[in-house]
Amino acid sequence: MSEQSSQANNAPKIMAFSALKEQRKIVCLTAYTASMASRLDAHCDLLLVGDSVAMVVYGEDTTNTATIEMMIRHGKAVKKATSKAVIVVDMPAGTYEDSSNWAVDNAHQIASHTQADAVKLEGGEALAPHVAAIVQSGIPVMGHIGLLPQQVSSPDEFRVTGRDSLEEEQLLRDLKALEAAGCFAIVIECVVEEVARRLAEAATVPVIGIGASPACHGQILVTDDLIGMYDKFTPKFVRKYSTLSDSIDSAVASYREDVLKGDFPSDKECFMKR
Repeated sequence: MSEQSSQANNAPKIMAFSALKEQRKIVCLTAYTASMASRLDAHCDLLLVGDSVAMVVYGEDTTNTATIEMMIRHGKAVKKATSKAVIVVDMPAGTYEDSSNWAVDNAHQIASHTQADAVKLEGGEALAPHVAAIVQSGIPVMGHIGLLPQQVSSPDEFRVTGRDSLEEEQLLRDLKALEAAGCFAIVIECVVEEVARRLAEAATVPVIGIGASPACHGQILVTDDLIGMYDKFTPKFVRKYSTLSDSIDSAVASYREDVLKGDFPSDKECFMKR
């Protein structure tokens, strides 16, 4: 499938996603692998192949080590395993900030290799020209304002924004600049609840919160945080719905015990001649 025909096919999904703003809350999660994406697809309106893959899958301390090749590899796997959710791939740090032409070229590289529905960039007013160029080139863009993980060197530097009137005014300018540039949705991360609420009320496109406000039109979390699989760092805004790490520990301990005792494999797990 050509990139042009893929984007034409994706347009109805983007329009349907945007329309959810007036219908109900929007459900979003991250996905990095085909197996997880296939599980999440039925439950989510949007799956983000986030640059958090660098931390969750590769054990890095920040998202800044994610590369375009890494995002393409995981984006392709997620897209192949899904049919319902809108698939968005993060553009990693260093692939869009310098110029609009550079941003467009890398956005098209991601889109053509993954067949994703959209890309996501971090930044507000200053990045609006690059966002507009990507949108005008035919690729939908999801924005991201508030805390920008690509601009910090460790989770210790994460901070809540919108704590004073200057920050609130900047967030509103960022929101409006991204809307004007053509973003179909905007993530708001780690923003004071009252400010996030006002941003959601002022928005003309879906606002997706993470550490923001229940007033946002939708919510997103890192799936590995939600299921209790990533315990290196747990943000305040995470609610753990499961602790799969404990279940895995128990299963592997039982496997180890059976191997040491010689109980695995049994005849049932072996191929017999008779």
